[in-house]
Amino acid sequence: MTDRLYFRQLLAGRDFAVGDPVATQMVNFAYLIGDRETQDAVVVDPAYAVRDLLDVLAQDGMRLTGVLATHHHPDHVGGEMLGFSLPGIAELLAIEQVPIHVNGAETEWVKRVTGVSGTDLRAHDHDDVLEVGAIPIRLLHTPGHTPGSQCFLVEDKLVSGDTLFLEGCGRTDFPGGDAEEIYRSLQALAGLAGDPVVYPGHQYSAEPSAALSEVKRSNFVYRPRSLDEWKVMFGG
Repeated sequence: MTDRLYFRQLLAGRDFAVGDPVATQMVNFAYLIGDRETQDAVVVDPAYAVRDLLDVLAQDGMRLTGVLATHHHPDHVGGEMLGFSLPGIAELLAIEQVPIHVNGAETEWVKRVTGVSGTDLRAHDHDDVLEVGAIPIRLLHTPGHTPGSQCFLVEDKLVSGDTLFLEGCGRTDFPGGDAEEIYRSLQALAGLAGDPVVYPGHQYSAEPSAALSEVKRSNFVYRPRSLDEWKVMFGG
């Protein structure tokens, strides 16, 4: 199946939204995932310059069939942030009418932040599988950074959003954040079978991706051996 998998990691400010100062500062990653044979594809966390992302798909001969959202923060799905109005899924829907796949616990947050309608959203549960062409993508509910944060496992790749970075993890001091929940989510990711490559939501490290085994070895968030130790280190 690997030969059929279409997978691209794109850095805001470099690969799309070039010249956008907010995109350049925030160093978000967007992802394109699809099936090379059917040419179906989804985009993960489109923001800043959605037309740029659609242009990349078109240049690669792929067709957008949906959006996967890791969570509701405006730098991932668009909306108001720090006095800026960031384009995102609302602007994408004005160009292409496709379903926006979110975790069920995130639907109200996404609607409130982006202004999209509930009919535009497809709510999912933990461990749902979305098939893009013949490529299955496993949706993992990983609350903590936000109530409905989710990660995506496709073949040997884990798109981890803001739940897990190569160095550190998502903040829990924003509305809806929960330090205990993110600890449990991080432990669940650590227990995934095999050794998938972690592709985070931001480039907060020198490398853009790393094997999960390396992240578990080097990332300080995996030093606490219990929830009590986590609370001592991170509070909550």
